Amino acid sequence: MSSRSLQRLSTRGFSAFRRLRAGLRRWIQRRPKLAAWIYPDEDRWSEEDRRDYNGQMFANFHEHERMLSDRPRMDFYHAAISRHIQPGDRVVDLGTGTGILAALAARRGAAHVYAIDHSEILTHARTLAAANRVERVEFVAMHSSAFTVDRCVDVILHEQMGDCLFDESMVANIIDLRDRVLKPGGLILPSLFDFYCEPIKIRDGRVVPFIWELTVQGYEYACLERHRPQDMSYYHLTSTDRSLVEHFLGDPEPALSFDLQTITDADLPLDLNFTRTVIHPGRMDGYAVYFRARVDRDLELGSSPLDPGRAPHWGFRVLRTDRRSYERGDRIDIRLQVGRWADLNSWRWSQMKRSEPKPGLAEKV
Repeated sequence: MSSRSLQRLSTRGFSAFRRLRAGLRRWIQRRPKLAAWIYPDEDRWSEEDRRDYNGQMFANFHEHERMLSDRPRMDFYHAAISRHIQPGDRVVDLGTGTGILAALAARRGAAHVYAIDHSEILTHARTLAAANRVERVEFVAMHSSAFTVDRCVDVILHEQMGDCLFDESMVANIIDLRDRVLKPGGLILPSLFDFYCEPIKIRDGRVVPFIWELTVQGYEYACLERHRPQDMSYYHLTSTDRSLVEHFLGDPEPALSFDLQTITDADLPLDLNFTRTVIHPGRMDGYAVYFRARVDRDLELGSSPLDPGRAPHWGFRVLRTDRRSYERGDRIDIRLQVGRWADLNSWRWSQMKRSEPKPGLAEKV
C-alpha cells in the first residue's frame, strides 16, 4: 500500500473516530443524570463539541441545498458583496461551505480570498471552484481560531447566524478573527444585528400545550405539573412554518442590537429586561426568537415568523411558556437570563403582568 493510500486511510479513520466520539458525547449529554456522572466538572456542551457538531452537520449536502435555495439569503449576500467588496480587496470567507460567497467575492475582483471551513464539505468546494473556473480563492481546512495571515485582510465575509442568531458561536468567532486578522478600518459583512424575543399567540388548532395543561375526554393531566422536565430542550421548538404564529401580542422591537465591528465579549449582556405593551389581546403561548441582519439602511435579511419575505431556511425558535391571557394595554415585563448565548439550554425566561403585579402571576422557566 502506498504512503498516499495510508495517509487517506488514516485521515478517514480519524474522521470516523471523531464522529463516533462526538455522537457518543451528544447521546450522553441528552441524559442529564448520566452526563453529570461522566462529566461532573464540565460544561454539558463544550466548544469542542459544538465545533464537532457543526463540522458534521455542514458536511451534509442537504444543509447546503437549503441555504443555496434560500433566495432572500442569496440575494442579500450578492447585494452586500457587490456593494462593499472592491477590486483588490483581501477577504476572509468564514465558514465557506460550498464556497459560493468566496466565489462571488473573487468574481467581484477580490485579490485573494481565504475560504475557511473545518467541515469535510471543503473537498466539494474545491471541486466546484475548479469546475466554475474561480481563481484567487485559497481553501483553508481548519477552524478559524487557528487561522493566521502575514498581512491583514480588508473584509471578513461570513454567514454564521444560527436560528437563534448566537447558536453557531458567531460573536466569539468574528471577534476573534476581527482582532487578529482584520486591518484597522476593515469591514465585516454583515455586522449589524437585531435579536428579537417576542410574545406570540400560536394559531388555534396548532398550539400544543404542556401536558399538565391538558384535559382529554375528561381525563385530567394536571398532576404531572410537579414532574416538569428538567431538560431545557423540552421548553423550545423550531419551526419554519409562517402559518404557525397567529400574531405578536405587541409591536416587535429588538431586545438586543449590536455591531460586530465594535462589540466586545463584555458588551454582550447575559441578562435582558424589556417590556411589551399588549395591542393584540388574548392567549400567549410563548416567545418567538428570531433575528435581523443589516447592511446599509436598505439591505436587510430576517427570520421573523410573520415576514412573508423571511429567509426560509432559518427556523424561528419558540420558547414555550405556560399559557396566560392578556388584555389590551397590559404590560408584560420580560426577563431573559443567559448562561452562554451559544447554548440555548442555558437560557431562562420569565414574565410578569405589570397591570396586576401579584407574585402568583410570575412565571419562570
